[in-house]
Amino acid sequence: MTETKKLQGKVAVITGGTTGIGLATARLFVKEGAYVFITGRRQKELDEAVKTKGKIDVVFANAGVAEFCSHGNDHGGTFQRTIQHQCQGNAVHSTKGPPLMNDGGSIILNGSVASVKGTLAFGVYGATKAALRSFVRTWTSDLKDRHIRSNVVSPSPTDTPAIDGQPADAIARIVSTIPMGRMGDPDEIAKAALFLASMTQVSSLVSNCSLMAS
Repeated sequence: MTETKKLQGKVAVITGGTTGIGLATARLFVKEGAYVFITGRRQKELDEAVKTKGKIDVVFANAGVAEFCSHGNDHGGTFQRTIQHQCQGNAVHSTKGPPLMNDGGSIILNGSVASVKGTLAFGVYGATKAALRSFVRTWTSDLKDRHIRSNVVSPSPTDTPAIDGQPADAIARIVSTIPMGRMGDPDEIAKAALFLASMTQVSSLVSNCSLMAS
């Protein structure tokens, strides 16, 4: 007996889908039967994406930037850049989705434990991730009549290309605070996104949840 794939025939849009968490999620969604649109800046990876059609069932707003900036030392525009990419960019993608979505669809935002941890020199990033959590709570009410679910995944630092450009001492300091002693893997976050995307029957107690990894 053939096992039914969790996203068989579903249409998903993943922002920031050319590397890291976004790419891992796109691959997993395709494996589980979804047609996936990904957005990004790397043409090679975009050419390898699955092309599809139809209304949208899942939006995973994953794109963003991560930069360290201690209080009072924003000399390179980190504040404005982070707000634009993390908060404004993801909010715009998510709010444009519902008119194109099927009822009963799923909006997933990629948050971060930085939204609640108060990580040194990561205040702007953490604030934007906290804003995403707030957006999701409101969208849950706004879209309840269409049964469109809004959720946040909140990973700990994850081993992606975005991490490669950060100072080694900063990364070591962050890793030292993680109980399992290592950064997360993109595939682990992808599985959490799949769980939320594939839920078909949810109560009001389950919708608007936040999956967090310490």
